[in-house]
Amino acid sequence: MGATSSSPKELSSSSQSVLTFPLIEEDDGQQHQPPPQHDDATNNNTSVQITRSAKLYAFCAALNSCNLGYDIGVNTGAGILLQNTLELSDLQLEAFFGSLNLFAMAGALSSHLVNDKFGRRWSFRVAATIFIFGTILQSAAYSYVVLMIGRAFVGLGVGFGLAVDPLYIAEISPPQHRGRLVNWSEFAINLGIVFGFASGLMFATVDETVAWRWMFSMGAILPCFVIYFATFVMPESPRWLVANDRDGEACEVLKKVYPDGYDVDVIVTEIKESIEKERIAEHAVGWGVILFPSPAFKRILMVGMGISIAQQAVGIDAIIYFLVFILKQSGINSRITQMWILVGLGLIKLGVIFLAGRLLDRTGRRPLVFISLVGMSVSFFIVAMSFIGAVASEVGAIVGLGLYLAFFSIGMGPATWTIASEVFTTSIRAKAMSLATFGNRATATIFASSFLSVSNAMGSSNFFIMMTLVCLVILLWMCYYLPETKGLSLEEMAHYFAEITGDESILEVEGLNRREVDRPNDPEQDILL
Repeated sequence: MGATSSSPKELSSSSQSVLTFPLIEEDDGQQHQPPPQHDDATNNNTSVQITRSAKLYAFCAALNSCNLGYDIGVNTGAGILLQNTLELSDLQLEAFFGSLNLFAMAGALSSHLVNDKFGRRWSFRVAATIFIFGTILQSAAYSYVVLMIGRAFVGLGVGFGLAVDPLYIAEISPPQHRGRLVNWSEFAINLGIVFGFASGLMFATVDETVAWRWMFSMGAILPCFVIYFATFVMPESPRWLVANDRDGEACEVLKKVYPDGYDVDVIVTEIKESIEKERIAEHAVGWGVILFPSPAFKRILMVGMGISIAQQAVGIDAIIYFLVFILKQSGINSRITQMWILVGLGLIKLGVIFLAGRLLDRTGRRPLVFISLVGMSVSFFIVAMSFIGAVASEVGAIVGLGLYLAFFSIGMGPATWTIASEVFTTSIRAKAMSLATFGNRATATIFASSFLSVSNAMGSSNFFIMMTLVCLVILLWMCYYLPETKGLSLEEMAHYFAEITGDESILEVEGLNRREVDRPNDPEQDILL
């Protein structure tokens, strides 16, 4: 599914050309070393300070991710109102929710047409404009057909924007701060969810036939800011400028995001080398390595694609979309109370995401993923128990849902794309990320499009017991297959998978020398063998 570059002038955005939320610290898969033999002492990558301009540009780009978060959050509160007003069946509502991912994938796949030819700033403008048009159609819809047409445009705008958000931030940021700044995009999605929840509270006392229209309409506000920032505040990506032989303009942008006195000519040279290396790597290996993988590549794909699919198999998108339905089934019928609970749950999720960003590089990926899966299993069990008996437990449902969102956000949420980006080696990186993202979004679509029907058919208690078992099965799978990727370079990962599978052909594909490497310094790695 990933588009491939055909010349040095075309950027390596193929790995971002599908709907994806990766938090990739190294956008080119290379280790950025300090510039060699340079006279300026300040031109040392180990001491580069983040500038206000870099923070400002990253903030503006991350704001675009709020659109996806807002759409998720606003539909959580508006879904049941929408169903009542337009007299939608459960299947129609599920299709409305689940279709966003399908339309978003189409938008992301087409984003490179503008992204590579006209630049990142135009991509932001186009994405925001499409989103606004779709939002207006949804707000004005009096039939299911018009509603779905609006949904299609919203999805296209979301996918188009999310294909460029992390890419732009990674390209505008110094390597030492790239992981932190790209994380802002993930944080912005969760902030958007809170905004969407808050819109439900804002219109909780308004007649339900009108309230959902106002809630959808509020979604057009953020994209207007994005258009303004992309036009008057954000510069073009230096990587795109270099790829289009506009080195002078790239240097001017780099001078703003690097400290005063830094020799940005070195960065321009590194960008050129990186683009050429990615072009060579992209064309050196075809789809055969992925479709008919050797043991080492098969293990890599099982880890990267497995955790990407597992992230949605625990039901996160579907659970958030149908939170109000779950609260209503637990006995909470007041709209105002429901909206207050949503805002509280959203703030919990947002706060834990902020904490997880700090823990990910300190504790490693495996521990947080394991804690996350165990915690979600317990949380689902609590929710299941709250529905056993003649009267459902409101407190049990709220506590269980709060714990679920918190435990998801501490591990499976932020760690998934970090792990995927770290295990996929250079030769398969773009194609593998595309497949992993497709699997992630396809799973999200299936769950969101069937949640209500399956839950009603099984009964709430049985459904959440099933989800408890799903989390435990994923936990066992992760215990066996998931390595600790913290602090390992792509070269070290290739050697690691070659060692545990006995397949040294991966080293030849990656152009690495055969050598013995110590296994990751983690006693838990014995589980993998």
